[in-house]
Amino acid sequence: MKKHLLIGIFAAGLVYSCATNPITGKKSLNFVSNSELFPTSFQQYGTFLKENKVITGTADARKVEAIGIRIKAAAEKYLTYLGQSQYLADYRWEYKLIDNKEVNAWCMPGGKIVVYSGILPVTLNDSGLATVMGHEVSHALANHGAQRMSASQLQQLGAVGVAVATGGKSEQTQQIWGQAYGMGSQYGVMLPFSRNHETEADKIGLTLMAIAGYNPDESINFWSRMAAQSSGQAPSEFFSTHPSDATRIANLKALIPESKALAAKVGIIYK
Repeated sequence: MKKHLLIGIFAAGLVYSCATNPITGKKSLNFVSNSELFPTSFQQYGTFLKENKVITGTADARKVEAIGIRIKAAAEKYLTYLGQSQYLADYRWEYKLIDNKEVNAWCMPGGKIVVYSGILPVTLNDSGLATVMGHEVSHALANHGAQRMSASQLQQLGAVGVAVATGGKSEQTQQIWGQAYGMGSQYGVMLPFSRNHETEADKIGLTLMAIAGYNPDESINFWSRMAAQSSGQAPSEFFSTHPSDATRIANLKALIPESKALAAKVGIIYK
């Protein structure tokens, strides 16, 4: 079996429509339902909180919760506008600030949000934090976690297929084909797949922050500060799960007008 055919089969599996996401309107690979994923997500979130220092009662902790509540309300408004008001019925929203110097934040499937204290000097203000939290919530709303799990399963199945197809050949030949498949599927499929998720989360996140009352123009300022934070040390986009800073900022500038237009449809007007 030819290498390009093996990679083609894997790529076709990623494109194959398994489920339609209500917030994106796209059909995407997804072998894992929310009913299966959410209980595990909630358990892991609880474990994480027990094992890390949760900051409570401070101005920053209250800010994280207040902005989280507004992003949640924005998600509900947006999904109601899309005719999908029941989509969030099983979400169990939480918004926690963690004492950690890492510049990071995330949202687990089902609405479990963590913001690390290390990112607050970069978010700098409410709009910056809304940019981050809107982006992370968007990963959950678009089921990106389940999609990545499904893609990983497919990648592993593809590796098994390569091993079976080359089973009668020499050990050296098997290694060559295995390495070729691993590199091809990783750099040709999996990393672009992840970068597309980041761009999709940026797009949805802009809409959420706009509906929540935060000007999406401010997202450019935040991501510019993030770019400065990396001091040019970020890996090449080709080798990364994320778009380059320049690509992301260019994408945001192109997407902002659409986010404002969508916000206007639910009653939030930006000049």
